[in-house]
Amino acid sequence: MIELVVIGTSAFLLFVITLWKRRSPANLREIPALTFLYRTLGLSMEDGTRLHISLGHGGLLNARGGSALAGLALLRHIAERTSVSDKPSVASSGDSTLGLLTQDTLQAGYQAAGVEELYVPTTGRVAGLSPFSYAAGAMYISQNEDVSANIMIGYFGSEAALLAEASDRENITVIGASDDLTGQAILFASTQDALIGEELFATGAYLGAGASHLASLTVQDILRWLVIVAILGGVAVKFLTFFGIV
Repeated sequence: MIELVVIGTSAFLLFVITLWKRRSPANLREIPALTFLYRTLGLSMEDGTRLHISLGHGGLLNARGGSALAGLALLRHIAERTSVSDKPSVASSGDSTLGLLTQDTLQAGYQAAGVEELYVPTTGRVAGLSPFSYAAGAMYISQNEDVSANIMIGYFGSEAALLAEASDRENITVIGASDDLTGQAILFASTQDALIGEELFATGAYLGAGASHLASLTVQDILRWLVIVAILGGVAVKFLTFFGIV
């Protein structure tokens, strides 16, 4: 029952704030990695190179589904922007279900750009079904398909070090984020532009993917403050009870 109340409240807040965001500009703090990512989209088209979006090997039916959905939202926007390029973006994943959604998301991006006839299903691939087999497949794409930037958004563990090292050897820019602490630590240490924490879920809003993404950031802030207030309230009640005040 409590879960239904929380979900219903979140959905209502998302709806209300989405309407508000449509009529007022969003004030977003600057995130260097996302600013650089926005520039990278344009530079890849000018240079005639390809972007590789690595979505990791997390599934959609477990706790890693959030990062996978965030990666798909980013992929949808990038696919639309680069669909008319001589070398359109490619995407790789390490989960069969995520692989199917990757192809569907790429096709949706081409449809939005009005060039659905240019869509090639092989631009969305399942590179491997285990962490290190996926890393091997993703490394092959980066090294052999004229990739200028490797965008790693999703669930990555220790295999992220292999991807980052392979990209560095080929002078490929890496922009990464993971919802796993090990993967996040590796990306922070080995890449110049790493997203930290919940910045992973802000990519769509910063790249102009729609009002719903902007609203989601505000809902996250509201829920975060509610959690903080609840924690402080619990501490206060515990403190007062301990001293017999209440």
